[in-house]
Amino acid sequence: MELPKFIQLLKKRKYILLGVPLFAIAITYFLVRKMPDAYASKATMATGLVDQSEQFVLDDSKNNDQESKINQQFSNIMQMMQLKRVLEQVSYKLIIHDLSSDAPYTKDNKLFKELNKDAKAHALATFTELYRTNQSLDINISDHRGLKKVLESMGYDDQTLKKKLVIYRSNNSDYVNIEYESPSAELSATVCNVECEESIKYYAESIKKGRQEAVNFLDSILQQKKAVMDNYMSLLKNYKINNRVLNLNEQAKSFYGLLADFETKIELTQKDIASYKGAIENIDAKFNPTERKYMEGALTNINQEIVHSKDVLKQLNDDYITSNFNPRYKAKVDSMSAVLIFQINQANDKYIHNPLAVKQNLALEKVKLEIGLDIAKYSLNTLQQELAKLNQRFDKLVPHEAVIQSYEQSIDFASKEYIEILKKYNQTALESTLSIHLKQIEKALPGAKLASKKMLLMILAGLISFILCLVVFFVLFYLDDSISTVKELANKTDITALGYLPMLHHSMLQLQQLWVDKSQGSMYYKNLLRDIRYEVDSEIGDHKILLITSMKNGEGKTIFTLSLAYAYSIINKKILVIDGNFTNPSITDIAKPAYYLEDYLSGKIAATAFTSGNAVDIIGTYGTDVSLLEISNEKNIIEKLAALNAQYDIILIEIPALENLNKAKEWIAFGDKVVSVFQALQTITPTTQQFVNYFISLQPKFIGWVLTKTTNDKLKFKKLKKSTPSS
Repeated sequence: MELPKFIQLLKKRKYILLGVPLFAIAITYFLVRKMPDAYASKATMATGLVDQSEQFVLDDSKNNDQESKINQQFSNIMQMMQLKRVLEQVSYKLIIHDLSSDAPYTKDNKLFKELNKDAKAHALATFTELYRTNQSLDINISDHRGLKKVLESMGYDDQTLKKKLVIYRSNNSDYVNIEYESPSAELSATVCNVECEESIKYYAESIKKGRQEAVNFLDSILQQKKAVMDNYMSLLKNYKINNRVLNLNEQAKSFYGLLADFETKIELTQKDIASYKGAIENIDAKFNPTERKYMEGALTNINQEIVHSKDVLKQLNDDYITSNFNPRYKAKVDSMSAVLIFQINQANDKYIHNPLAVKQNLALEKVKLEIGLDIAKYSLNTLQQELAKLNQRFDKLVPHEAVIQSYEQSIDFASKEYIEILKKYNQTALESTLSIHLKQIEKALPGAKLASKKMLLMILAGLISFILCLVVFFVLFYLDDSISTVKELANKTDITALGYLPMLHHSMLQLQQLWVDKSQGSMYYKNLLRDIRYEVDSEIGDHKILLITSMKNGEGKTIFTLSLAYAYSIINKKILVIDGNFTNPSITDIAKPAYYLEDYLSGKIAATAFTSGNAVDIIGTYGTDVSLLEISNEKNIIEKLAALNAQYDIILIEIPALENLNKAKEWIAFGDKVVSVFQALQTITPTTQQFVNYFISLQPKFIGWVLTKTTNDKLKFKKLKKSTPSS
């Protein structure tokens, strides 16, 4: 429902929709007709962030870079290329070329041409120094302000370059493209190439500076870590020297081994002592006292020699144990053992036993066992003493172990930190010597002239202005709360709408000839009148006096009253039209009637005088500033209207608008039914809402609305000779 209305609105505003874009196109044409031709160039740089074929082999950290990190690096490089410092260097090189060359890139520049030879020489020297020192123009210096104006007039300043410079990554490749567009092919190519050159230079300086700072920082950290590590090593060395500790782990292992050996030897010696004692006791049990006395007496001398040999053997055995079982003492022990065995054998050769005795061998065996028992006892004491000494020495190693272990842990931690920093230092130092990956792989060349954008700009101007008009009309349509259809009128007022009539211009038709005209517009208008006539008949029933009013003046009461009168006359009804609008007597002005209402109410004219034999009779008014009751009293008015009722089928009375509420109310008191016209494209304001409420209070006397002055394409009348103006 809303879309057709919007389309209808656009049709009504078609000349605006057509005129505004044409005007915009014309303005655009005058603005761009002198726009110079454009030339574009493109250069390409490789970053080495994706293609790592030329990167250092040991730099494996970048192989695991994620796409987001690579994108961030590309973004950083492209932002770096647009820095003011880089673009200023490009500006300086361009202006230096133009100042020192007979063929500048920008030729038609008024300010540049005004520079004399000395001014150009001074500007050239200043820009060259600024380029060499990589400094910016200082606007606080008057000389620099003038040079900045020259740059801006030539279009070489950093802001102008940045607007026309396009830097982007080619898809997901390793390449960055630089494009520039200007009125000169040489200038476009030069800007791209110089931008690449200055960006690479700035990038290289930044990277090298950053790497050198990193190397210096890591070197200082490395020296600190080395000093800490050396300090702990020195403390450990001094502690070992002061406490005579060579190798604590090896010493501990040696002590463990010696302790285990001595404990094993003690156990074996104790076992031998027990076995020797048991054997001697068994042998003694087999000898009687007489035999033992005889044998001991015969062996006295030999036993003395054997005892001496035992003492020597004991001393040698002690020396052997205390020397930690030195092989040199082992040989002496073996030699003395051989001497002792010889002495024992010598004793066997003598028949010191009773010849009758058979226990000679047992006696000799006892002697050997006693010698072994003595040796074992002596060895046990010596072994126990040495074991005690070893335990004392081992106990002294325990405190050293805790201190040395603490030092060694500190040294280990410090050495790990030192090695880690050393690796980073070596890698950073190596990277600082490598070349920068960023390089230009494709130089920009002077390009062909681009297609003119003038036509495109003109089309865009027309299209944008057309769309803007549509948007404006849509906003106005959306915010428009005016009433244009009978359905909207009925919904917003809660009062029945009887029909509508289109707008009638003064030169369109003559009401008397409306029913004769066969044009499409006339037929359409007559059909609308028939619909309204039918609705009015249905509402008024047997009543005859119909009052026609409106909320404001000029809403079409007169045209509607006269049209409805002629519509009734077509169905052979005798109609009387009374101009009761004392404030604005439009019917009187149009019809020029012979009789006036004031004369009739005052008794100067009889009711029968109005009958003219025509289908429609009209009574006018003088149009003075009076009201109905000021002309006559209520009783007389009722009688006069009753007399007219007897002569006519329908009496149509146009009364004042509700703006003159007191005059309208006086007429409404004497009418049978009331109908009000409502001009289309109006809104219900708080003031008019009061009138609507008043009409609602009049129901059922108030029968409804008639919407007037609507617009419709079907309304195309023939232009007639005589016009009928509207009220």
